[in-house]
Amino acid sequence: MATESSEGEEGKVNGGNHVLIVEDDLREMGKKAAWSVSSCKPGNGLSALRDENLETYWQSDGAQPHLVNIQFQKKVMLQLVVLYVDFKLDESYTPSKISIRAGNGFHNLKEVKTVELDKPSGWIYLSLSGNDPRETFVNTFMLQIAVLSNHLNGRDAHVRQIKVYGPRPFVNPIPHQPFHFTSREFVTYSLVR
Repeated sequence: MATESSEGEEGKVNGGNHVLIVEDDLREMGKKAAWSVSSCKPGNGLSALRDENLETYWQSDGAQPHLVNIQFQKKVMLQLVVLYVDFKLDESYTPSKISIRAGNGFHNLKEVKTVELDKPSGWIYLSLSGNDPRETFVNTFMLQIAVLSNHLNGRDAHVRQIKVYGPRPFVNPIPHQPFHFTSREFVTYSLVR
């Protein structure tokens, strides 16, 4: 699994691996979104980002930054962005600096995180938590992933997969319970047996 060292808003991420591992309390939210990209080469479009195939890739075709826009119909909580990139195969097409932005739409996006990648090969895990440890997610209508630069000063980018995860909704096992407990431990001890 990739590691992230936090230096304020920026961090460096190295490595990755080929098996996607995500905690059970997270669910993939990308299916509920409308996706768009700033540009693409014919045959290497947006569908390659979501096709579950690590052999295909989205390739940008234009000036940097290269953008992937993920828009939701209602406000959602997002906790993790996972990218699959491969420096060994893509070399100068591999992103080296990525910015993640969130907001209500294109008009008010704010940067959540900037990450530098050092020859990544595999799944890259980017937590959306803020500097405050209590901020474990981003509540947003839109997420934008911007490729700011590539390795070896490459112009266009290759990204093989993108997944976005949010927390699973809490299901109250006791429907008529007047209190809404947020932890499993509290729910477990909430009734007299």
